[in-house]
Amino acid sequence: MQFDIKRGHGGALEGDGLKKLMEEKLGPVTVEGDKLVTSFGATTRFEAQLLSKTSLDVVTQSDKNASPETMMESNKRYNAFMEAATGFTAKERSKRLQKKAKEGKL
Repeated sequence: MQFDIKRGHGGALEGDGLKKLMEEKLGPVTVEGDKLVTSFGATTRFEAQLLSKTSLDVVTQSDKNASPETMMESNKRYNAFMEAATGFTAKERSKRLQKKAKEGKL
């Protein structure tokens, strides 16, 4: 899923910026082609790719059998990373995605 990046945040993600942020917030990262991949908690696979200074592509897979505590911790880490990467809170990201869906841009 593609997420918008707030003006001024994209430059910090270029080069090794996105990889460093992922390592800081989520753990060890491997590079698969032009995607950065990691896993943490209930998230069995987390892929991120910087498409431009204004767009980040993220794909996640989760363990549906993980404990509620593990899922909550994974969600906190995901939201902390996404807020640092995009500059938008979870609520702001949700509103932007809803707006795109209404406009048929998803």
